[in-house]
Amino acid sequence: MLGKSPAWQDAGGACSGYLIEEDGFGLLLDCGNGVFSKLRRFRDYVDVGAVIISHLHADHCLDLVPFAYALTYAPRQQPVPVAGWPGTEHPARPALYAPLGASETFRGIVASWGNEQLIDDAFRVHEYSGTDELEVGPFRVRFCEVPHYIVTFAVELSSKSNGSGRFTYSADCRPNDQLVEFARGTDMLLIEGTLPRPERTGIRGHLTPCEAGEHGRRAAAGRLVVTHFSDELDSAWARSEAERSFGGPVDLAAEGETYTV
Repeated sequence: MLGKSPAWQDAGGACSGYLIEEDGFGLLLDCGNGVFSKLRRFRDYVDVGAVIISHLHADHCLDLVPFAYALTYAPRQQPVPVAGWPGTEHPARPALYAPLGASETFRGIVASWGNEQLIDDAFRVHEYSGTDELEVGPFRVRFCEVPHYIVTFAVELSSKSNGSGRFTYSADCRPNDQLVEFARGTDMLLIEGTLPRPERTGIRGHLTPCEAGEHGRRAAAGRLVVTHFSDELDSAWARSEAERSFGGPVDLAAEGETYTV
């Protein structure tokens, strides 16, 4: 668990970012503000095999920028010897899977101050749609579009070796049936629980902890972990709300925590 904050970071924290590992392969699921620094505490960034982005809000993708700068300018990524590094003909260039239109969005962001090709050149960029099913390292990956303020996809990972160990990530969403059906029977549902109460404007885009627990119960998830909440939200209250609607124990995401699926 690299980062679990919502759109504003906890004190010393990071926004959405989750490192998923199997058989030595590392996959980074979302890469929001502050995540790249947290990633480096647990895994060398040149050993990340792939990155999957659920949607193009800043708190889920903005640290692709420092990640791309590292892949581009770090001494060990250069073709000639630099600062004690021997040089390499095979610099790391992880696969990056993001929703349709992502490349144009990334170029627009980076072009505001520099080379618009920064992310395209640093990663092997692939754009996906909700119907795509991917094989990424040891994982099978499926997507399900969920309602949010922009096009957003819940993500499911399972092991290619035996098809077991289903992990489902809600991304950001308002209350919906799509996520419930997509996650039905999952071993672990990592679900957002951002809000202390529904949006006052009536325009929904996120869940409360109580709604997160309800989605987990309806999906019959084996384990429920609530994420994407601020350190300004009372954690005891959030857990109580989620457990009341889930009907059993609920974990609250914590940076540095490890979960086995």
